[in-house]
Amino acid sequence: MALSTFFQHALTGISLGGAYALIAIGYTMVYGILRLINFAHGDIFMMAGYFMIFSMAVLPWWIAIPIVCILTIILGVVIERAAYKPIRSAPRMSIMISAIGVSYLIQNLATYMFTALPRAYPEIPFLKKIFHIGSISASLVTFITPVLTILLVFGLIYLINHTKVGMAMRAVSKDFETAQLMGIKINNTISTTFVIGSFLAAVGSILYFTDRMSVTPFSGTLPGLKCFIAAVLGGIGSIPGAVVGGFIIGICETYLVAFGYSTYSDAFTFILLIIILLLRPTGLFGEKMIDKV
Repeated sequence: MALSTFFQHALTGISLGGAYALIAIGYTMVYGILRLINFAHGDIFMMAGYFMIFSMAVLPWWIAIPIVCILTIILGVVIERAAYKPIRSAPRMSIMISAIGVSYLIQNLATYMFTALPRAYPEIPFLKKIFHIGSISASLVTFITPVLTILLVFGLIYLINHTKVGMAMRAVSKDFETAQLMGIKINNTISTTFVIGSFLAAVGSILYFTDRMSVTPFSGTLPGLKCFIAAVLGGIGSIPGAVVGGFIIGICETYLVAFGYSTYSDAFTFILLIIILLLRPTGLFGEKMIDKV
């Protein structure tokens, strides 16, 4: 493989990994606070794709993008309030079953409303412009995705570590009951978590579908699973871990396709999950759980 081709695939892999990282953060944040795997998160990402299709049918892209982000946030908060809040004190298995049920509900509603046929994703003109750096050429979205991912992650880390909202989120993630006794508004904190996760899913959706150009009701299933695996790989509950996991999976997947092993690229992700669970169950950045006697 020529050096220029190697870097070309590296750039593509980093771009894909950036989109995965943004979605994986949603999984890791919800788990960090509620100890819940939000299996509907991939479907929120898919619905953001449909929101963009219908928004850009009547509006210019610079108005459509904020509207898509707002609609995706509303969807995420509604799911939390309708499906998770009423059973928050139920056994964890019940909440997980609810999350799976919501995922299938969204997929089937999308199939009923939009049919299962792929719909063309609208072209955002400035993101599709081709740029050349030496012998490497790629669309602007490929260059923007990793940069935007890093900026959003730094902004999120600042929010969590240096604001009252972030302090409340950290307190709730450490001890739900004690945080409530200390006067922290649990419902608002959880809603804020879903707002952030859904916003990042909307941004990740725009970056992901811009290069893939079509959306189906099942477009969120496999990327959602891969992003969940990215969160587990990095250490679920760790935001930097989710980002690193997303980049690792994106880069590995791209090189497998480049070397002609596209048939095995999806299987590799699940093999990676098995290996990380066997060798390091807490993930690369996860903290070891200590049981107090």
